[in-house]
Amino acid sequence: MVSEPSVEDATNRIYESLQADNADIDVHIAALKAALVRTGLKEAVFDPVKLVQNNRSGRKLMQAYFRQRGVTVKFSA
Repeated sequence: MVSEPSVEDATNRIYESLQADNADIDVHIAALKAALVRTGLKEAVFDPVKLVQNNRSGRKLMQAYFRQRGVTVKFSA
């Protein structure tokens, strides 16, 4: 039986995907969304330092893209 990724695992895969020119990003977003639902969390928190596009427009684009796929993104301070 394959275990479902935790929120942390799914988040780490998204960081890796962003580093790899968004490879399989939609798959990882779906896994993150499922993990958030399982844990009862309403939003995903990302460390902006780990983002490829760590500027306001990059963060807004990421939030919009994830929101279209049903995941609310917040950034840690």
